[in-house]
Amino acid sequence: MESIFHEKQEGSLCAQHCLNNLLQGEYFSPVELSSIAHQLDEEERMRMAEGGVTSEDYRTFLQQPSGNMDDSGFFSIQVISNALKVWGLELILFNSPEYQRLRIDPINERSFICNYKEHWFTVRKLGKQWFNLNSLLTGPELISDTYLALFLAQLQQEG
Repeated sequence: MESIFHEKQEGSLCAQHCLNNLLQGEYFSPVELSSIAHQLDEEERMRMAEGGVTSEDYRTFLQQPSGNMDDSGFFSIQVISNALKVWGLELILFNSPEYQRLRIDPINERSFICNYKEHWFTVRKLGKQWFNLNSLLTGPELISDTYLALFLAQLQQEG
């Protein structure tokens, strides 16, 4: 297997690092993710305007900061999901009814995007092995098949 791409943490751009580590290359920049966030903000603004631009809800909405990105460079799950759609990839939430309905066995998947304490990171299968590609680590960390389910369960339990 060729070398593993591992983008290290820079500022608060963990969503960018998470996506690039997942895709194994420098595919997204902060500018591109900001563009997706602004597009989502505009779609949300238009939906809120459907209730009337003079409504109290709409005026309150306009006063709030973006829910899709903040000044530090943190991006929402919606931004990550839309970025993945560019590549024809779909994000299924771990605790969603769809995930439960599909009876997904983690070991049979290809990757997981995790959020732990407001930090996005990727756990991905490369070749036949799982790796924690967290941008806060000094490099990829091998995860055994046995430990994968325990690792994901612990993340979920800890929020």
